[in-house]
Amino acid sequence: MVAKRAFDVAASAIALVIAAIPMALLALAIRLTMGSPVLFRQVRPGLGGRSFTILKFRTMRSGDGTDAERLTRLGRFLRKTSLDELPELLNVLRGDMSLVGPRPLLVAYLDRYTPEQARRHEVRPGLTGLAQVSGRNATTWAQRFALDVEYVDTRSMALDLRIIGRTVRAVVAREGISAEGHATMPEFTGEGASDGDG
Repeated sequence: MVAKRAFDVAASAIALVIAAIPMALLALAIRLTMGSPVLFRQVRPGLGGRSFTILKFRTMRSGDGTDAERLTRLGRFLRKTSLDELPELLNVLRGDMSLVGPRPLLVAYLDRYTPEQARRHEVRPGLTGLAQVSGRNATTWAQRFALDVEYVDTRSMALDLRIIGRTVRAVVAREGISAEGHATMPEFTGEGASDGDG
């Protein structure tokens, strides 16, 4: 969709200009409290399952332990405010991602999707999405994937604008940041990982 891509480029470019100074300050804070690297980089599947490197502000210290144990105080603040996601605007600008779409998950999950769940890769992954404004990480995997596919089937610029508006409200309210007992979500182990596994 040409209009969607044009909107992504314009909006992400403007957002990066506005966020430049806050991002520089956050980078400095991370460097001083956690050391290098400042950015977390990880390969994720995008449109059509093709891989790209996602960029986020680092929120965990290195070493052993669970994600929840390694999450720092600063990292917890970044996640609660979604500020750790700001570097993903660069992913949007270069075309790896869109502002709105299913969130990019782990490459390891690709072989675990049902054919219906895999349809989430028919569009570019998003900085935010329908699942993120419908419970975020407090939803089950089954609910999340159903919402992702619903977005694929009903996507439009009007829906994207509504999701962006709802995202602002969800971020301000700090809703659904993590599943109970986890820094974000438990691992998706396959189709059976639905209500019982978060």
